[in-house]
Amino acid sequence: MEPDLDFHTLAAQTDATEHALERAPARLKSTIYSAMVQRQVSTGPLLSLSAVKAAGHALCVFEDAVQAIPVSDRVKAMNPCRVCHARLLAERFESPPIVWPHCPYVQFHRR
Repeated sequence: MEPDLDFHTLAAQTDATEHALERAPARLKSTIYSAMVQRQVSTGPLLSLSAVKAAGHALCVFEDAVQAIPVSDRVKAMNPCRVCHARLLAERFESPPIVWPHCPYVQFHRR
């Protein structure tokens, strides 16, 4: 028997409608996002916040503050989410009290 046939048989026996409304928990999405950004940082520097803003992308309030202060592009290319309390709250609570605009962690917790 072919391995693919086993998966097709299993899929045919599964009622897709019972799982259609399930979504990944926001805490899981937040944790995955943090891991992906950390992985991206490990392969090289991120685009500076000034360049991100110049490209027309919105920044969260903390990224906007870092972008506005007179520091080097190397500092502006660091990931401010690593030290932001929103990340910690989003990874540990399903409904954290974070509300500021343009924060990726807030987006994961919207219903």
